[in-house]
Amino acid sequence: MTFSKKHFLFFVLAIGAYLGWAQEEEGTDVFVDEKYREDQLYVGVTYNLLTSVPSGVNLEGVSGGIEFGYLRDMPLNERRNVAIALGLGLNFDQLGQTLFIGEDESDTTIFRVLDNTVDYNSNRFSTAAIELPFEFRWRSSTATEYRFWRIYTGLRVGYAYWYRARFKQNGNQVSQTDIPEFERVRLSAHLSFGYGTFNFYTSYSINPYFKDAQTVNTGENIDFRTLKLGIIFYIL
Repeated sequence: MTFSKKHFLFFVLAIGAYLGWAQEEEGTDVFVDEKYREDQLYVGVTYNLLTSVPSGVNLEGVSGGIEFGYLRDMPLNERRNVAIALGLGLNFDQLGQTLFIGEDESDTTIFRVLDNTVDYNSNRFSTAAIELPFEFRWRSSTATEYRFWRIYTGLRVGYAYWYRARFKQNGNQVSQTDIPEFERVRLSAHLSFGYGTFNFYTSYSINPYFKDAQTVNTGENIDFRTLKLGIIFYIL
């Protein structure tokens, strides 16, 4: 997938405007549901940072993600402001960075840190994953209050059904979709909090993206993980 700053900003503003309008519309409904459930659909956009990478590996170019899905809200108390939620979602991430991933003549994976001696146009690692999120939730909502404070935290178990490392330079292009060291099972911890439509969101990779991998030019282990910072929108 390909992002641009303009597309990213337009997507955030469009979702925010729609959800703000939807919540205002909900606020005019006189029906009171004492068995209400909250925040069962979500859409999130993030800026992705790298952590635990070999020396010389940095972000370069567009690094972001989009995620969306459904969560079944299950209140735990009579007021219904404490709950757990289980769900299903999709996650799409792109990392523009300086770790080249290719292979040699014997099909052995090559991990190489790109320095300023290498002239190239782009180097990206992209994934698409299906996720099973679990959340513990606290909020200040009531049956008639549609704008409220929330703090949600939990875990996500994902499976990357597609991934690609893509390197481009003038006259040369490398695309890798079979990397034995890549860990398809993705584990992450996340936290969201805020008031009303816009909520801060952060997520951290519990397990690394690659196992038993080293850089060929520095000999360092690759404990490649991400820290995501962004905004998440919830829909009833």
